[in-house]
Amino acid sequence: MKRVIFLLAFFLIIVTEVSSQGDIDDQQRLFYRNEKTWGGNLSSTGYGASFRYAKRINFFNQRLYEVGFNVIRHPKEIRITNPYYPGNRGFVFGKENFFFNLRGGIGFQRTKYKKLDKGGVAVRFLYSGGITLGFYKPVYYEVYQQTSNSTYIIVTEKFNPTLHSAQDIVSRASFFKGFNELKLSPGIFARGGVNFEFGKADPIISSLEVGATLDVYLKKIPIMASYDNRQVFPALYISFRFGKIVDPKSEKKLKYMEEQGKSSY
Repeated sequence: MKRVIFLLAFFLIIVTEVSSQGDIDDQQRLFYRNEKTWGGNLSSTGYGASFRYAKRINFFNQRLYEVGFNVIRHPKEIRITNPYYPGNRGFVFGKENFFFNLRGGIGFQRTKYKKLDKGGVAVRFLYSGGITLGFYKPVYYEVYQQTSNSTYIIVTEKFNPTLHSAQDIVSRASFFKGFNELKLSPGIFARGGVNFEFGKADPIISSLEVGATLDVYLKKIPIMASYDNRQVFPALYISFRFGKIVDPKSEKKLKYMEEQGKSSY
């Protein structure tokens, strides 16, 4: 449901921006430019953030360098609370490991439609690929446990499907518990997408991006205590990006043109 709402919002923004086109843009735009952007994204497998540097190749094309951080979830993750302890933190029953990755890659971006009018939208197609480093750490739970003298205590334990039930778990333990047991699984990733840049004033960049990613690891990642853990993670994503133009030559040229324009009055 959340993804549907975000996609609807995306299309509403695009329709609004396109419908406002038609006014001539009289500002000096930086067509030949390098860009730095930061982005936050939601995907069908989780959420994340990234940094991207786009270096100009020619009028239409840019080379991309990007790094990113993403939290990956299993499709069967459902957050619940123990009804006997409603005030405690929720937990995902059966989750063995918290999984996230760090990506680093290169790619290309091609501008299909330039933004020439006020309120216009530039459309760019992009693809990239590179190395992904998957990290996973065990998830700990606060568990209600009976002692030998028939009293009950709360202990912190890893999930064990043969010992624990949803009724035994009081809440999840601290997120930082288990980082000393962090494990690495390397892999590769690929991305393809469409970027809609709608910022109304240079050198500020604002854009929405939709696309698909594919992460492939050397082995299955044991996120849940089940048989259907994966080593291949396809996903659809939507991302909001913001940043600025950083081409020093274009910035100096624009500043010179502005000074010349002021001195002519």
